[in-house]
Amino acid sequence: MFMRHRSVGRARSRHLAAGVLIWFSGLVTATPTDAGTVPPDDTASTSTDVDGAAHANHGGADPQDWVTIDETFIPDAIPSRDGQYIGPSISQPEYLDGIGAFRINCTFSHMGFDDPLVFPGQPDASHLHVFYGNDSVDAFSTVESIASTRGTTCTGGTVNRSAYWVPAVIDTATDAPVLPEGWDALQVYYKTGYRGVPVDAVQVMPAGLRIVAGDSTGVEPSDMNSVWYSCIGSAPIGGQPSFPECSPGDVFVMTVEFPQCWDGANLDSEDHHGHMAYADVDIPGGCPETHPVPLPVITQNYRYTVPAEGTSTWRLASDLYDGPAGYSGHADWWNGWDTDVFQRVVDGCYRTALDCKMNNLGDGERLE
Repeated sequence: MFMRHRSVGRARSRHLAAGVLIWFSGLVTATPTDAGTVPPDDTASTSTDVDGAAHANHGGADPQDWVTIDETFIPDAIPSRDGQYIGPSISQPEYLDGIGAFRINCTFSHMGFDDPLVFPGQPDASHLHVFYGNDSVDAFSTVESIASTRGTTCTGGTVNRSAYWVPAVIDTATDAPVLPEGWDALQVYYKTGYRGVPVDAVQVMPAGLRIVAGDSTGVEPSDMNSVWYSCIGSAPIGGQPSFPECSPGDVFVMTVEFPQCWDGANLDSEDHHGHMAYADVDIPGGCPETHPVPLPVITQNYRYTVPAEGTSTWRLASDLYDGPAGYSGHADWWNGWDTDVFQRVVDGCYRTALDCKMNNLGDGERLE
């Protein structure tokens, strides 16, 4: 349930509470609406009611637990690149642990209160997301628009039109979104995995596949099967279920690992999880009978440089509960890869069980 309050002439902020998105400006006082009073233009579509509630209704949040976002601090979108960029390799694949691996880098693209999977056709219906890769993603994105976007912020250009998005990190001391900076603000690993799936069984992801990993309604520590947090640098901290206290100058990393077993039929499902399953090393072949098609394991590593003030006041835009930050961690992925190009990864990296390192296609060429 969402309520909007607007006032002309003042900088706008947002409070996110349990099931309520409140816009206010300076002197306006906003309070939650009564249960069931939802403005018609904010009503979730029938096809997204289940997960729409998951993103919108984060029960247990009192007013003091609201995440406030000052929209004047939301950065502008950055330029993307059109065209395909493939050149000669500068490194050679190597055998490491018998796992086929391929990695890419993406820079920040834009931020917005949209989620085309959970709230399709409903702009400003979501908590604040940070988008990477495909530069056209908004509430109105479709399979067709993803496949024909004008540009992307990932290596390789429009070889990879995939969209990657995650809840924004908010500095609650300033109400400002934390800007992910650098050419490696997002590092994405596409691997054959470590959960019993044979390397020669992994297939190219089907065009238009959409997946959500993690739990946007999480209010307590997870088993870190899909989301965890760490620090890289002078004082490294391994995977944690909530935000660790990273040292200034180090890199705070939010890692989201997606399920790799597909049901072979559906490109999406009502909850954006059901058509996929995590592999299990105790199952012959790794994938359950209900989801028999093994795809690459997609691991998204969102990287933030830690400022002098540290990370103690950081929180996800979806963290609408009283407790350590990060329990609501989740991410979305919408496939936009050129199928022929990714088949080269399958042939050059997966079938040979080689680590192709960053951007290397495994056949003498790399994404640039």
